[in-house]
Amino acid sequence: MKITDQTAAALAEPDCPESDPSCWGKSAGRPRAADKEARLQALLHTAAELFLEKGYSKVSLEMIAREAHVAVRTIYVKFGGKAGLLNAVIENGRAHFFAGMTDMASDPRPLREVLEDFAVRFLELVSAPAFASLHRMVVAEAKTTPELAETFYEAGPKRTREQLTRFFNRPDVRAQMRADVPLDMLAIHLTSCLLGDNMVRMLFPPERQPTEAELRQQAIKGLDLFLRGVMG
Repeated sequence: MKITDQTAAALAEPDCPESDPSCWGKSAGRPRAADKEARLQALLHTAAELFLEKGYSKVSLEMIAREAHVAVRTIYVKFGGKAGLLNAVIENGRAHFFAGMTDMASDPRPLREVLEDFAVRFLELVSAPAFASLHRMVVAEAKTTPELAETFYEAGPKRTREQLTRFFNRPDVRAQMRADVPLDMLAIHLTSCLLGDNMVRMLFPPERQPTEAELRQQAIKGLDLFLRGVMG
């Protein structure tokens, strides 16, 4: 794994707790926030590559710390351990695909427009090679490493369901839905319509990545299927 000289330099200086007097007064005038963000992103990138390359159970915090040029203590302080670090890796990757999207709970656009925006971003996320690799890793190691499956669910599928449930729970949105469809089923039904058999296909390396146009077409078809079943 290659780390640029610039990234290595940013990571070389460990984070300094504000409660440690020996740190006070150091690096005055430096853009500390930018430095910390650069170190954090490099650490998450390194951890993600190691998890996907070697498998969650075979990667130690010492291994990650050595590759990322940080102290193991830094990882414990920031994330609480390996599961917390994986949680941050997944959340960081998820945030990349939903960056710039208006909060669905307050988005004023028409219902279909909001859901189509979500649908395209969601399919881009689950179609990403890294996500497919992560999914295969979770399936392979879930039985022997329960914390892996739990962390994946909490940081991924659960977050998505909560995001959608907040949207469907809006009075103006709920009023457009069939009253006999339980609120907690709407998010599950939508993601199922969008995914189709993609979760099964993720178990095998794809011959090629879908194009942006293909993903949008899949999003529209899945959304049409969902809306036909739940609109009042």
